[in-house]
Amino acid sequence: MSEFDYIIVGAGSAGCILADRLSASGQYRVLLLEAGGVEKSMWVRMPLGFAKLFYHPRYNWRYYTTVQQQLMNQRVYTPRGKVLGGSGSINAMIYVRGQRRDFDDWAARGNPGWSFDDVLPWFKRLESHPLGDTSWHSSSGKIRITRDPVHPICENFFRACDELGFPRNDDFNGAQFEGAGVYDINTRDGQRDSSCAAYLRPAMKRTNLVVETDALVERVLFNPNKTAIGVSVLLRGHRQVFRARRELILSAGAVETPKLLQCSGIGDAALLGQHQIPVIHDAPAVGRNLQDHLCASYYFEASRPTVNDELKTLPQQARAMLQYLLQGRGAFATTVKAGGFFRTSEAQQHPNMQIYFNPLSYVLPESPGMPKIEPYSGYTMFFAPCRPTSRGTVQLKSPDVHEAPLIDPNYLATENDRAEAIAGSRLIRRLASTAGLAEVTKTEVKPGTSVSDDDSMLQFFREQSGSIYHLCGSCAMGSDPRESVVNSELQVHGTRSLRVVDASIFPNITSGNINAPTMMVAEKASQMILGH
Repeated sequence: MSEFDYIIVGAGSAGCILADRLSASGQYRVLLLEAGGVEKSMWVRMPLGFAKLFYHPRYNWRYYTTVQQQLMNQRVYTPRGKVLGGSGSINAMIYVRGQRRDFDDWAARGNPGWSFDDVLPWFKRLESHPLGDTSWHSSSGKIRITRDPVHPICENFFRACDELGFPRNDDFNGAQFEGAGVYDINTRDGQRDSSCAAYLRPAMKRTNLVVETDALVERVLFNPNKTAIGVSVLLRGHRQVFRARRELILSAGAVETPKLLQCSGIGDAALLGQHQIPVIHDAPAVGRNLQDHLCASYYFEASRPTVNDELKTLPQQARAMLQYLLQGRGAFATTVKAGGFFRTSEAQQHPNMQIYFNPLSYVLPESPGMPKIEPYSGYTMFFAPCRPTSRGTVQLKSPDVHEAPLIDPNYLATENDRAEAIAGSRLIRRLASTAGLAEVTKTEVKPGTSVSDDDSMLQFFREQSGSIYHLCGSCAMGSDPRESVVNSELQVHGTRSLRVVDASIFPNITSGNINAPTMMVAEKASQMILGH
């Protein structure tokens, strides 16, 4: 049959949860469409395998931004998941909700029901947390959260934070956001526990849920009163139409969702006219408000062994791989774990900078393959401003759905973001100068002594920073149809039976990694849809 109650476009972090929740009662027929393939590779399951998937064409769309003037005219690499689980199947699995003000700001922009107190129950519904059932956590959710032991050199990072007067924080997803600590990660028994693994895979046993991979949706179909009635799909190379009796839900992500809306005639009328696309509804906010986190890395040679010493040679890597395959432990079972959220000055009322401390120094490949492990004992510290104020766009390059859109995050467009780049670098240097880190450090390998003042720090950031792959906001939620794309129920303004449920609906980017907030949006949205 080609008719379903609900059709979900995109099997990413949000789409997998929707597919499970909407099909759970057995009352509705649900179709989940994914342009990528299945996620059965060992590298998807292995936590450190995200580095292997960084440029892998089978699992990654491998997008690039347009030329970024403030980043020395570079085109910034922008990986996106092309597989069941979406970017949640290729990310580094850090599980951070964000701080209270992030969501209170969502509500303040005309979105009732999206304050932090409103969304906390949906975060709790997601997780099976090691702290059990508390006012902040739950033990009965589907996503397993773990806190693995950290490498001994991470303790020196914590000592450095102590020396600078930063608080310790044993739970970034609890009562306090600020401070240094160990990140929660979503793994189960040494394997990635994505929404695909935790929600979709068990749900695929149901006869009322149909999952189609290699299914590229070309456009949304509307009737004359702007009701979404179905989709046209290239399914393994053959065009097919699927009809939705109740609702159509776009969960294709911050790049593909606005692109699909524009291809379907929902977008800025002037842009659609340039591509001879008939206008179904003039929606100028589609593809605008794009946001992302930029980060820059500082590399250090350590005077003590780090994870580099476990992976420098091929025999070492083979032993580590064998340990992982036999025991689910070791270097391949881990990801970045230590770090925190900090205020770079007393003038900051809230944490404005995220730090990652990695007891491993490596360079990601620029083609499919494993990362290059630096030949010395090394560690890295990298930083990302929590709430950048630059806003960009996602726009069609052509009406051909096979062609990547123009992705322009407009990085460092504001004076605030340029100042934050300098403040983050100064924070890294302050940490590096403490006794706690000096004790285990031989030298700063990169950028080194040539970067010493504000001008050189900003120049280093312009030359060396990159996306940390948190694109969001391109179909923002809000009450004004000229300034937003969906309302607080995630229904697309000016249409019927059409919703967007993914990171593109974020009015503002959250502080930290965005996979947990994206999954929260899906949990909350599933109940909106079923209630409706």
